[in-house]
Amino acid sequence: MKPDLMQLHRELLLGNISSVALTKQALDAIASHQKAGGAAFTQVNAKTALAAARQLDAARLYPTPLAGLPLTISDGFDVQGQVTRAGSAALQSNPPASQDAAVVSTLRAAGAVLLARANMSEFSHSGLGLNPHHGTPLNPGDPARVAGGSSSGAAVSVALGMSAAALVADSSGSARIPAAFCGLVGFKATATLMPLQGCLSLSPSLDSVGMLAHSTSCCSVLNAVLTGGWMPAHVRRAQPPDLQRRRLYVTEDYLAEQLDPAVAQAFDTALTRLSKAGARIVRFDFPELRRISDMNAQGGQIAAEAWRWYRARLEGEDGGRCDPRIAKLIRQGANQSAVDYQDLLEQRRMLQDVAAHRLSMADAWLMPTVPILPPTLAQLEDDDAYTRLNRLVQRNSAVVNLLDGCALSLPLTSQIGLSVCGLHGRDTHILKLAAGIEATLAKAEGE
Repeated sequence: MKPDLMQLHRELLLGNISSVALTKQALDAIASHQKAGGAAFTQVNAKTALAAARQLDAARLYPTPLAGLPLTISDGFDVQGQVTRAGSAALQSNPPASQDAAVVSTLRAAGAVLLARANMSEFSHSGLGLNPHHGTPLNPGDPARVAGGSSSGAAVSVALGMSAAALVADSSGSARIPAAFCGLVGFKATATLMPLQGCLSLSPSLDSVGMLAHSTSCCSVLNAVLTGGWMPAHVRRAQPPDLQRRRLYVTEDYLAEQLDPAVAQAFDTALTRLSKAGARIVRFDFPELRRISDMNAQGGQIAAEAWRWYRARLEGEDGGRCDPRIAKLIRQGANQSAVDYQDLLEQRRMLQDVAAHRLSMADAWLMPTVPILPPTLAQLEDDDAYTRLNRLVQRNSAVVNLLDGCALSLPLTSQIGLSVCGLHGRDTHILKLAAGIEATLAKAEGE
């Protein structure tokens, strides 16, 4: 299924479908996936999910657009009574969570059926989505390729109709990269928009809440419910905004380098179609972004902060149970001094100031979500190739986290995404504008 959350909500209200039926359909799809060797999940909550669905159906009460709908939760969020593994074998012995993560609690209160926990890159630390502990979720369109990370299992769960949508985290592209690789819509919220209490941290300065679904409107619904901004009046869906005279900025350096020819062609075609629809494509340079490569030479901010969080685990008896590739990335933080870290923070502030100036007149900043097509599993067998491709896959999306912005990835093809980005706090604006871009591109594709 490729569900529209608001349409499913209406069907539930009319009695045309039931939460139990939707949940059973999702569980049947999960069973088929797992029987075929699929690795999208670390835990499936069949009994509790069906019990929640029956309770909602019995009350005939679906107070929000998420009520009664089966959703996937990334393995990095606490769910009361369950162990939060974050894709790791090293955390298996941790005690079960005593309470839900803040955003999980919000979903539960909204009536969502918490169907399963999704597999992911260990500790959220990879844009490729590999997992040697629980198996690697494979690309839905080409099982020889990766699904993207870190939220690989969540993306596969939505793409293959095993859940209506998914809650994930995003520190450098964990929502948007798998969205691009799996033909989905992925939204990364401004970091401070939603609480991260109960989410296993990778980098406190860069972590944010994200979501995966089949459309911009679905992400808008999820965002509204999670931020407490949903009202019954939202059932009347607004028309996507007109793109006339909208200023869509495009960076011609750094983010446009090393593009796979298929990505470059899809991106250029999208820009042409948006221009024909009346949008103004404003091309500009942002040479300061090239400093990011130097900033990340020793692992950057993520390594510094992840090392602080995971040092005891990696140096303890469980260290040998961690994915050696992920452990290597985190251990880069051990080579950074306090001065190095303060320099990183200062350079980040400088980039944010430059971005605020350069994008002051922009309605949105557009970029390819990922510069390349999903790598094949064979390509990633070599450690050096893994490191290089992991860095390249995260390059564009990580810029938005570094600038403390928000972004939504739209599918241009089943494996190529277009990111619609904005700076801090412009989430609602970006969601609305992205809906207009989505509608314009869909119309052009059908002509």
